[in-house]
Amino acid sequence: MQMRCIAIDDEPLSLALIQQYVSKFPALRLVQTFDDAISAAEFLRNNPVDLLFVDINMPDINGIDLVRSLAEKPVVIFITAHRKFAVEGFELEALDYLLKPIDFDRFSRAVQRALDYHQYRKQSLPAQEESIFVRAEYKLIKINLIEILYIEGLQDYIKIHLTQGKPIMTLMTLKAMQEKLPADRFRRIHRSYIVPVNKITAIVNKKVRIGTGPELPIGDSYAGFIEEWTKS
Repeated sequence: MQMRCIAIDDEPLSLALIQQYVSKFPALRLVQTFDDAISAAEFLRNNPVDLLFVDINMPDINGIDLVRSLAEKPVVIFITAHRKFAVEGFELEALDYLLKPIDFDRFSRAVQRALDYHQYRKQSLPAQEESIFVRAEYKLIKINLIEILYIEGLQDYIKIHLTQGKPIMTLMTLKAMQEKLPADRFRRIHRSYIVPVNKITAIVNKKVRIGTGPELPIGDSYAGFIEEWTKS
């Protein structure tokens, strides 16, 4: 299924470039382009789309205010000539942001993220549980559940330790992450740790051993997990 998208940019050359790039992706269908945010907002009220390419720095209404005003938000890729706007875009849960002049390879990576995320949202629940998306480094990152070694809570952030590669830090509470994960496959064992049950190799002295890796403490409030694990 194609993603319906629109592009909004007050610079004709930039708008033409986006149109040219989008045409190279059969999975995208560009239904309209706009050179001002007001006309785009009117269109979006009656014509829902899946993906929005929108310039941030525009007269009258800028791209950030436009996205903030939408009741139903599509996947958003911001376009800007100024890196300083990235933080605001991140707060609005934009999928990605592209710096002008737009490089095609960078555009392609952003589009692939959009397609992956769109597919993720459309899948049935069992399929969704094979992977999750988290926000890190101003973009959405797909994490396969099988790659999670354990998850560590650090106040307002969590650190997702993986079987390969460096950990991923994301602004989220451990409780919120726990709600995203299938309960039969991931268990919270401590106020600071969530572990995948199938990677536990031993429990010794109220500590969980993950593979051949670290030993993580089991909190007093989660001591019942020891009995559950020994019976599984």
